[in-house]
Amino acid sequence: MNEETKTAVQHPINRPDSKIAIQGVLGSNHHLAATQWAGPNASVVECTTFDELIARLVADEVDFGIMAVENSTAGSILPNYALIDKNDLHVCGEHYLNISHNLLALPGQTIADIKEVHSHYMALLQCKDYFSKHPHIKLVEASDTALAAKEISENKSQAIAALAPTLSASLYGLEVLAADVQSIAKNATRFVLVSKTRVEEPGVEINKASLKFELDHKRGSLATALNVMSDCNLSLTKIQSLPIIETPWRYSFFVDVLFDDPADFQKAVAMLEIMAKHFKVIGTYNDKKISL
Repeated sequence: MNEETKTAVQHPINRPDSKIAIQGVLGSNHHLAATQWAGPNASVVECTTFDELIARLVADEVDFGIMAVENSTAGSILPNYALIDKNDLHVCGEHYLNISHNLLALPGQTIADIKEVHSHYMALLQCKDYFSKHPHIKLVEASDTALAAKEISENKSQAIAALAPTLSASLYGLEVLAADVQSIAKNATRFVLVSKTRVEEPGVEINKASLKFELDHKRGSLATALNVMSDCNLSLTKIQSLPIIETPWRYSFFVDVLFDDPADFQKAVAMLEIMAKHFKVIGTYNDKKISL
């Protein structure tokens, strides 16, 4: 029996003593996603990188990790798929966060005073239309949106602003010079909640699954696998290929599916386990409807 089909641990994700690791510092979008998921009093552990997040989770220093895996404008974050797979983590939920990029600076400054803006490269890219109207501003890449805001506050940096969530302004004593400066208004990031063991939220309907498999390198193998899912009444919501490092020009497939009847899902799993190589269910959870 596939490990994912065994009885799940009943562990409330928003339990007061649960620790959730995030990539970035307080005030970041990962922090926002964690608190929206588990509540404003969630015990959040800051991690500099996703590798550190995974290491803390594997070492049982935290109960969960929350990781961005996809953005509606930038696409999939492939390294995070690989990290989840390599460490045999379980996806136990998902969360969609509407992304808001805001220009933050020390109190008393205006946009005309700002000479540099620091932020994550993706945030800078997603606001290029705004900065094209302010050519006097130099854009400087930082490792994290909220960290850029924190450093401005700690260093009392004049003439420097950060692109970050408004939560960073309240945490680090900054003012919002301009709100929602992203080029595309409907910009959302999908996060997944991961754990070392399978976890279910008590009383929550399970109607979505994340799968990973490899196929024989022959014509029609992927089409056959997709037909199995269709025949079992599974609705494909995402398919992502990832190179198999040890075997050049071969790929693993990561698939998200929706289902109404768990029996249909179990039937599909049984068939895919036979026909696919290295098949596994990465997680089963509830589909979070996104509203932009």
